Amino acid sequence: MFKKLFGKKETMEQLLAPINGQVIKIEDVPDPVFSGKLMGDGIAILPEEGLVVSPVEAEVIQVFHTKHALGLRTKSGIELLIHIGLDTVNLKGEGFELHVAEGQHVKAGDKLVTFDIEFLKANAPSIITPIVITNGELVEKMEKTNSTVATINETEIMTVHLK
Repeated sequence: MFKKLFGKKETMEQLLAPINGQVIKIEDVPDPVFSGKLMGDGIAILPEEGLVVSPVEAEVIQVFHTKHALGLRTKSGIELLIHIGLDTVNLKGEGFELHVAEGQHVKAGDKLVTFDIEFLKANAPSIITPIVITNGELVEKMEKTNSTVATINETEIMTVHLK
């Protein structure tokens, strides 16, 4: 009854580019786990440099011991996975340097991970970096950027509207 009287307050999150590079549709990522959206929906970026920053104010909820991926949770509850490169878990952390720890709170633009882009290019199948929402059941609608180029902490890559 109260929702009808007062209306539902829409909650949304705007995610900024965590990496400089070329924007790629998630469906075009050359890995069926990501292109098939088995981990969640989102976008990917082909990095131009080895820096990943937080795309939004959030808590770091998971840092993989191999340093190739991390999970963030926003204030509204969106859980985001940033996975640097494909099959980079096999590098066992080599070429990556973490700048955050689980439980740490970050703001948009805070440095999360740096990586040796040339090492990854030489030792991983791809440096394409998927950025996906892993708890899509909370998402009402997702608007993805139409831009083909992402500028770190400037380009809005996704606007996520919650149910």
